Amino acid sequence: MKKEIKIRNAKIDDIPIIRELIHELAVYEKLEDEMTASNEDLKKTLFEQKHAEVLIAEYDSMPVGFALFFHNYSTFLGKPGLYLEDLFVKETYRGRGIGKQLLIKLAKIAKDRNCGRFEWSVLDWNTPSINFYLKMGAVPMDDWTVYRVTGQALDDLSKMSD
Repeated sequence: MKKEIKIRNAKIDDIPIIRELIHELAVYEKLEDEMTASNEDLKKTLFEQKHAEVLIAEYDSMPVGFALFFHNYSTFLGKPGLYLEDLFVKETYRGRGIGKQLLIKLAKIAKDRNCGRFEWSVLDWNTPSINFYLKMGAVPMDDWTVYRVTGQALDDLSKMSD
């Protein structure tokens, strides 16, 4: 019997599941020490302030993956974009089409919301994900470098005067 894959919007009751999946992603990406989000942080930012949205992937009614995304904006296109912050499927459930179904759902959301782009970043060492994204038709943006200001550098920048 074929197991069923279901992609659904996360609910506030899913916060512990979302946090667990984020933690598993942090371990996979070797960034566990950077994972500080609490259940309360997720409740506030995802469900009260609505800074991002989450899809939950279920396999045979069990939560096994997620995608967290939000809107950005393309000044050149004059349209919103959809930015995928994180996509993760538990290791034992990979290769069953769950990641593909999450990407398809996100692409449909982008089209439904008249987005001009759907984009994300991937760690250079993550060859399995890179190969998967290439297979799905994604194109690397080799001419672009992501810059980030966080922690003390963000504090310092915010305190600079004109």
